Amino acid sequence: MDIHSHQFIAFFEHEQAAQLAAKAIIESYPDRVVIFEEGEVPDYLYLVLEGKVLFRKHTINDHYQTVAQANPDDFFGEFGILDGKPRSAQAMVCEGATLAKIPRNVLIEILNNTKGSTVLHLFNFIIQRLRVTTQEFVQQVTYKDKMVLLGEMVNTIIHDFKSPLSSIHLSSGMLREMYLEDEDTTEWCDLIQEQAVRMTAMAEELLEFSKGSASLKKQPMDLAAALRRFEKLNRIYLNQENVQFMLHCSEPSIVEADENKLMRVLQNLIVNAVEALDGQGGEIIVTAQLLPHWVRITIQDDGPGIPLEIRDSFFEPFVTYGKKRGTGLGTAIAKSIIDAHQGQIRFETQEGQGTTFIIQLPLQTS
Repeated sequence: MDIHSHQFIAFFEHEQAAQLAAKAIIESYPDRVVIFEEGEVPDYLYLVLEGKVLFRKHTINDHYQTVAQANPDDFFGEFGILDGKPRSAQAMVCEGATLAKIPRNVLIEILNNTKGSTVLHLFNFIIQRLRVTTQEFVQQVTYKDKMVLLGEMVNTIIHDFKSPLSSIHLSSGMLREMYLEDEDTTEWCDLIQEQAVRMTAMAEELLEFSKGSASLKKQPMDLAAALRRFEKLNRIYLNQENVQFMLHCSEPSIVEADENKLMRVLQNLIVNAVEALDGQGGEIIVTAQLLPHWVRITIQDDGPGIPLEIRDSFFEPFVTYGKKRGTGLGTAIAKSIIDAHQGQIRFETQEGQGTTFIIQLPLQTS
């Protein structure tokens, strides 16, 4: 955006607005550049013209807690300019930004010659922004506390699961050895063992998510073959829910990925689709398609669509709607896994006509 159309400049009368715009220094910053550190002496007011800036407080063990962010048409650094006190947080560019820097002495001089009504209007706006920032910070602290509790709970679950899952795995293995010539029995035993392994993996992924990480064991995988295995593992569940499942993936698509975690993403999205059908039955179509540099996976259902109330926050943690047993973590974990693969995930939805999730993953480079 142009500096003359920025909301901060708009607070002032024409002559003073022109002076501020003329004295401002326009600079572009790459991703992850620190504009100023917590505790530094304030020297500029910053207007965001393009991009995004995060504000972070230093915590223990050299970690940072994000407390707020500034987007285009926002401004920051005003408190240090007005009271001369050191910066209260670190400001770091996120995904690149273009900023207009107004020197402190220029701004103070113009404010000293500005009508009281203009200053009052500006201060009212600053106070309102402070309230919003405080609310965002409280939400983030609450979220962090939830993650700590979640991690403790999952640790307990994993510990308690180990013994019964080991027994299930061992028993199914022994049955398989006893009936090697019975194809149906060996197939069922294989399914039991795979599902037991998946249960452990699901709990471990939840633990990783609570810690804010998604470690991957990436290796070349044939996506089409993995999707066929997924269909086999879920065939009974889908039949019981009266859901017709169709898979279209005729050609091999080799991607560099963590197969277990990728199948977990698919599991989360398809279980959500089945639950949205609410026992009425329906249709789910999964398609894998090769693009020049990507492979695209689409998961399409003919359910009721994603409610308008949660569309904007659908991939955020603890967001759920109309589910008796929903935790609001499945889609957040799915997005964290796709992000870790440097992929993309989005959805298209329409009330009463279903939802389509679109996942794109980079193809393996030769």
